[in-house]
Amino acid sequence: MDDTPVLDFWCDLQCPDCHRALADVEALRARYGAELEIRLRHFPLEKHKHAYAAAQAAEEAYAQGSGDAYAAAVLARTEELGREGEALLVRVAGELGLDVEEFETALIDGRHLLIVDADQAEGKALGVQGTPTYVVAGERLDGGKSQKGLRERIEGLVDGAGG
Repeated sequence: MDDTPVLDFWCDLQCPDCHRALADVEALRARYGAELEIRLRHFPLEKHKHAYAAAQAAEEAYAQGSGDAYAAAVLARTEELGREGEALLVRVAGELGLDVEEFETALIDGRHLLIVDADQAEGKALGVQGTPTYVVAGERLDGGKSQKGLRERIEGLVDGAGG
């Protein structure tokens, strides 16, 4: 469907604010279902040393059919990710029943680097500076400082785009 509105959710998987934003993303997913395409876009921040690996890991999880569940599971454990790094990324994959060996190989061979780099470059071009940031109906909404009222603004933009 070419006219389905798209919400790009620019996210750093080691960002506690992105974890809090996930509740709004899930509420939007529940409200709109297939009427809104929600895409996780990678924007790993330099201050989070495991965010880049986490973005690559999430792409492997998408390749194995469990990307959204994987991203949510990692976001729920941002503090652990800060301490454990790739060991946590692999453990979460195993907990979700993903092919752990393929997962480990993907983190080593860098097969998802281009996707992560392309997302980050596009985000920078759009003016994304922090996470979470949303882009919907051509408007960028920055949730890095405050997420208050953002879901309502997104709903207004989606409803306006659909009508």
